[in-house]
Amino acid sequence: MKIPLNIWEHQNAIKALYGNCMGPVCQEHSITRMDLDILLFLANNPRFDTARDMVEIRYLSKSQVSASVNQLEKNGYLRKYYAQDNRKTAHLLLCDKADPIIQDGRKAQEQFFAVMTEGIPTEELACMERCMTQMWENIDRHMKEETR
Repeated sequence: MKIPLNIWEHQNAIKALYGNCMGPVCQEHSITRMDLDILLFLANNPRFDTARDMVEIRYLSKSQVSASVNQLEKNGYLRKYYAQDNRKTAHLLLCDKADPIIQDGRKAQEQFFAVMTEGIPTEELACMERCMTQMWENIDRHMKEETR
């Protein structure tokens, strides 16, 4: 079977474009890319509010997430809290101080998406979204099976 689109051949270009969009936000707010990724993850995925969620869903390094979470907490951008029934799992809550960073980060994400999808008709974007969702589910299932 011929592979119609070698996604992995373009992944570095996609990452570079995303970095170009996010870089000015990081610079303006004096934060790292990991810091920004964590703030945006928490803002865009409110039901996933633990460091473990970020590691599992985004396949991020535990040590990098931990270091960034600690720095973000130290700088007043987020705070940890514990549920009464589980004192082991720290949940992460965004603080108001993070709002300007999140707004700028979301604008950068919109810019990234606009560049990526320029010239693609809306109906084709919907099809692409369905296909990408299915690919993500396939990858996630395979990765979970591999770790058993």
